Amino acid sequence: MDPSLYVILDRAAARERDLEAILDEALAGGCRMIQLREKEWPAGRLLPVAERLRERCRRAGATFIVNDRVDLALAVDADGVHLGQDDLPPRAARPLLRSGMILGRSTHSLAQAREARDDGAGYIAVGSMFPSSTKPDFQLVGPELVRTIRPETALPIIGIGGITPDNVAPVIRAGADGVAVISAVCGAADPAAATRRLLEAIHAARDLTLGGRPL
Repeated sequence: MDPSLYVILDRAAARERDLEAILDEALAGGCRMIQLREKEWPAGRLLPVAERLRERCRRAGATFIVNDRVDLALAVDADGVHLGQDDLPPRAARPLLRSGMILGRSTHSLAQAREARDDGAGYIAVGSMFPSSTKPDFQLVGPELVRTIRPETALPIIGIGGITPDNVAPVIRAGADGVAVISAVCGAADPAAATRRLLEAIHAARDLTLGGRPL
C-alpha cells in the first residue's frame, strides 16, 4: 500500500464523467491507491462498476478500496474497505473481512484516532484539513490534528479534505504519510496532470520536512 496520494473516485464529484477513464488517468499520473465512493447507488447497480475498477487497479498494481460497503468490498475482492464514523466500527468489521484486507477509518479527533488504532484499523484518515466542497459539513480540524495524532500511532495517517497542490505541504509536514483527494482529481479537466502535480507537491514537501517518515 502506497498512501502518498489516495484518489477517491466519486461519481458526483466527477460530474457524471466516466469513472473508468478518470481512474486510467489517475493511474497514468502515478497514483497507486484508489477508493470507490458512491453514496446513492445500491450495491447491485454499483457491482459491475466496482468489478471493472478493481480489475484496472489489479493490472496497474494499485490498491483498490471500497468506501462504506463491506459486502461490496468482499464481492469484488477489493484490497480493503474504508469506514466512516457512521459505519461499522473496525472491531465489528474486521471479523467479516478476509485475511490481509485493509481497513481504513475516518477520524476527526484524537479520541477517534486512538479508537481506530486500538480497534484494528490499518490506516487512519484525518479531516477535514481544509474547507471541502465534497464534504461541506465536515468539521474543520486542519493539519494541527495530524500533528497531534502522529505521536500516538505508527499507522499510516492520511489527510483529507480540500487538499490541492498549493496546500498539501503543511499536511505532509505535520506528519501525514499521504493525502486523499476527491475533487482535485475527479473534477480536474486533466486528471493525469492533476495527479502528477499533487505527487510532485507531496514529494517536495517530504524533501523539506526534517525527520520525515519514510514509507
